[in-house]
Amino acid sequence: MEAPDPTGPTTRDPAGGSGSAEARAALDTVLAHEAWAVIRLRDSATVTLVGGTRGEVARLADVPLEDGPPPGGRRFDRLLAIPFRQLAERGFEVHDDGTPLTVVDIAIEAEVALAELVAALPDEPVEFVDRGGFDTTDEQYGVVVEAIIGDEIGNGEGANLVIGRHYRAQVEDWGAAKALTVLRRLLERERGAYWTYCFFTGDRYLVGASPERHVSVHGGDVRMNPISGTFRLKGITDPVVRKRRLLEFLADEKEIYELFMVVDEELKMMCDICGEGGQVLGPFLKPMTHLVHTEYLLAGRTDRDVREVLRDTMYAATVTGSPVENACRLIKKYESEGRGYYGAALALLGRDDAGHQTADSPIVIRTADVDLEGHLRVTAGATLVRDSEAAHEVAETHAKAGGILAAFGLVEQAGVAADGLDELTRDEDVVIALGSRNQRLSRFWLTDQGGSPPAVELKGRTAVILDGEDDFVNMLRHVLAVMGMTTSVVRHEDFAPQALEGYDLVIVGPGPGDPRDGDHPKIAAFRAAVDGLLHRGQAFLAVCLGHQVLCHRLGMSLGYKDIVFQGTQSRVVLDGREENVGFYNTFVARAGGPVADDVELFADPETGDVHLVRGPHYRGIQFHAESILTEHGYELIHDLVLDLLS
Repeated sequence: MEAPDPTGPTTRDPAGGSGSAEARAALDTVLAHEAWAVIRLRDSATVTLVGGTRGEVARLADVPLEDGPPPGGRRFDRLLAIPFRQLAERGFEVHDDGTPLTVVDIAIEAEVALAELVAALPDEPVEFVDRGGFDTTDEQYGVVVEAIIGDEIGNGEGANLVIGRHYRAQVEDWGAAKALTVLRRLLERERGAYWTYCFFTGDRYLVGASPERHVSVHGGDVRMNPISGTFRLKGITDPVVRKRRLLEFLADEKEIYELFMVVDEELKMMCDICGEGGQVLGPFLKPMTHLVHTEYLLAGRTDRDVREVLRDTMYAATVTGSPVENACRLIKKYESEGRGYYGAALALLGRDDAGHQTADSPIVIRTADVDLEGHLRVTAGATLVRDSEAAHEVAETHAKAGGILAAFGLVEQAGVAADGLDELTRDEDVVIALGSRNQRLSRFWLTDQGGSPPAVELKGRTAVILDGEDDFVNMLRHVLAVMGMTTSVVRHEDFAPQALEGYDLVIVGPGPGDPRDGDHPKIAAFRAAVDGLLHRGQAFLAVCLGHQVLCHRLGMSLGYKDIVFQGTQSRVVLDGREENVGFYNTFVARAGGPVADDVELFADPETGDVHLVRGPHYRGIQFHAESILTEHGYELIHDLVLDLLS
């Protein structure tokens, strides 16, 4: 878009900016501070300017918070740049590249009309000593894609993974004027961003237009926005062709399940930070200038400190993978250096009029990180799943980096392809195609999560979950809580036989890994746990990895599935009824050999894949009944638990 002509008196500075005197004065005042930022929040008609003093802390808990109502006219107290390496706070593996957790104590805050701010921003040439390029070729990145699919997802190490590649260049005569010039171009060209910003942290400039919310908190209300699935608009100008291809995109099973997987992953986080779990709203289309994404909105309530919310949501599956903990381990394995702020988060912390804590945080993507000497790095990654094709994922990295690189003049600015897109997103065929996705999903997560009233026999009963490094545990805990049960969790590293004793029910939980590898400490712990439960006759439910270990201890063979089922919904027959259930497994137990007389198997009649094991005091399920991919998951878990405890 072209910036509208500002009204009122204007000024011009040597950098080429012009605008109302008020906008120019506000910008000059903010830029005089040690650290500052210019941020357009979502589609606001105004732009927020903040400036203050810079500091660094080691942990999010060290960020100071203010009490009571804010000073008049103020919304924000601090601006944070949270690096990817902060994942170490969660105990996850990560490259430690030394990128600081930067805290800006905000001394000044101003709101300026968008049109006036754009007119006041500099408009300088941005030139380069070295125009650079991606540090891995398309062919090299394609090899990584194939390795991830074959060696990691194909060996049970997760459902999806995001591996980044870096575009590097050297900007000539870099400084605030050029950074703000790039911001001006983003404000003029980009649409649909959650934050469009230029943030000078004191030691670097972060300039970008991020489409995705990390997390927001306001008055205890929590929101997250998992985004996945990318429809590229480039070269599609004919409205009829555009609609046809958009409908094809919306029907693409790869794109559908890619989004479902990240919804599951962020539901795990919501069930951790929100006492009442998270409700799933959507799906929606998110049109941007050259891309259209699909997204859901997750909503819940929390009583946690906003710093804890930021810590416990590091970081979205859309920039890491799932399960997140193992995805981070693989990122460290496949990426040769730290991510800096890429895939991490910025955050504005403040207070509402009643003095309640607020936080607004975008994911740092579609962003340039430029140091004081003008060394530029733009990182882009594709979400790799079992059905990924190398060429498609390579193209996606170019598309995701294209907007910010075009704002620097490093790639050609594609013609604006978004004309008529708003009308297309409201087209009845498109709306029906989007809405039809939910027909296959769990009503529990799409509605009030009440389900059918739980049996009175479950109220007050206790359960313990053996955690195999998968936060599906959080969703299981939430489902059991809705049933009136109380739960505890034991990590596999902390397993001891006595840790599972004294509970009404034990759940041997899910997790990544090869269940045949008895030398792996996690698998050894799971085997010992199952052996003890079988020996004691203690009631237990085994899920996914736990189910595979149970089947192994019952004498069944384990092997690879014919087709990797990471993040897949399939129709199965369980005890005479058909169910749509969600699978996250590469390995499977198969029926065929002898089992004890008191063990009943429910298996696929063609493949022999065992979906359900029923024994005297235990049940094992290969699928994830707690997943949004399991249509009647709440009812299935309820009936299984009631059967075991009645």
